[in-house]
Amino acid sequence: MRMCFNIPLRRKVLSPPTSLNFLPTVYIHRRKTVICADSMVPIASKVEANGQMCEKGESVSMMEQLVPEITTHAFSYLDYPSLCRLSMTNSLMRKAANDDNAWKALYHKDFTLEQDSVRPINGWKGYYAATRAIVNINAEFFGIIRDRSLPPMGNLWLNADYVKCIHASGELFSGYSAVMGSWQIVLNAEQLGDGGLQIHDVRTRVLAEMAWVTMKAYVDMDNGTFNITNVFEHYNGRWYMVHHHCSVLLAHGDVQQIVHP
Repeated sequence: MRMCFNIPLRRKVLSPPTSLNFLPTVYIHRRKTVICADSMVPIASKVEANGQMCEKGESVSMMEQLVPEITTHAFSYLDYPSLCRLSMTNSLMRKAANDDNAWKALYHKDFTLEQDSVRPINGWKGYYAATRAIVNINAEFFGIIRDRSLPPMGNLWLNADYVKCIHASGELFSGYSAVMGSWQIVLNAEQLGDGGLQIHDVRTRVLAEMAWVTMKAYVDMDNGTFNITNVFEHYNGRWYMVHHHCSVLLAHGDVQQIVHP
């Protein structure tokens, strides 16, 4: 097995310890530093690998010999599936791949640079997973609108008397039955259009039992832009929508034509 990491060239590459029998290959290719090494490297004498002493004859990977700061920097170039796969290679890689700084960097890369001061109770890996789950459910919500399908919309909402929905018209619907009735009207509306709904500027905040998502929605070029907030509640092991608020984004003080969602 070979492990390769492409790292943008920023500084001079330092030579590895000369006590290794087999040195990792380090070379410059197209202005990038490419590090390639066999998964297992024999150690000629006792050396320190990521803070742990390895006796002569033991084998560690080249990545395990790097200091934690360099390892975290290398991991910052990996995407979500790659980081998960790397954590399953061995115990040392699992420890390194579960580092909070690596998952915090991935969160900011995939979602938002906001929430830098947040200190998640279950760490950044758990916070990343929870945020990804909410983002997927939020995307499912808009997929249901595009498909104009009421039953999936009913399954997405929590069946409770405190759920609320405010459409772009400004009318408030409270309670599960009223909310579903409003969505039946919206999904049958001719003004909704087909396939023109686009979502941008998605921002998510997740707590233990609640989460909310803010975004901008574009129905089509003629009907303008909407500010949308969706609120979700974690109930019986899954996330449900409990609040939807859609408002028209006014341009230069003009009132736009009201078109759902």
